[in-house]
Amino acid sequence: MGKIQLPAIIHVVAVLVSAIVITIPATVVVAVPLGRLVTPEFFNNIRNKAGSNCKGKHFYTRRAFLKAAKSYPRFGHLDSVEESKREIAAFFAHVSHETGDLCYTEEIERGTYCDSSAVANPCAPGRQYYGRGPLQLSWNYNYGECGKANGFDGLRNPDIVARDPVVTWKSALWFWSTSVRPTERKGFGETIHKINGMECNHGNTDEVEDRVRYYREYCKQLGVSPGNNIRC
Repeated sequence: MGKIQLPAIIHVVAVLVSAIVITIPATVVVAVPLGRLVTPEFFNNIRNKAGSNCKGKHFYTRRAFLKAAKSYPRFGHLDSVEESKREIAAFFAHVSHETGDLCYTEEIERGTYCDSSAVANPCAPGRQYYGRGPLQLSWNYNYGECGKANGFDGLRNPDIVARDPVVTWKSALWFWSTSVRPTERKGFGETIHKINGMECNHGNTDEVEDRVRYYREYCKQLGVSPGNNIRC
């Protein structure tokens, strides 16, 4: 067998290394752990605004939120750190608005919220499907589907959303992931439309402005610009 000259070996190695380098994507997004973005300071800044007599002040906890988020690993882990921060800011802006800074666990003006046309999720006798949890999950079809996705009977036991601190966050993350996130890149305004479209198109300007105020505040805390189209 003939000898291979050393320069030839170096050339082959260089070609192989070049090929490897070329296959690496131009940009690699390193996911920031959710707990490093939703810090104790960030979370407590919201919760501490609630009065001492608020039921949610001790019910909604960061620990329960992070535990629930393990079931929704895409939350806060989008294609860039900036997008991830905007998602977190948008989510907690709506949570703050819906719960009065994590004060309320249930809707004040309650109703049955039973849609009899939702045959896949029929209302259970004596149960009411009014707003509960961080995003005020409402209607039998949402309770039914949320329960199926998270391992609880949302139709027969809707109260668990206001009793179990982990389930309550799962209910919000489920609704966010299935109904809100698909449109989030269109801007914060579109998330308002998905959560409560009746507020949009001059339906309730004060409510919209309150959500936007929270969103801007949380974007600032997270060090990210709010982006475009922040009103609906």
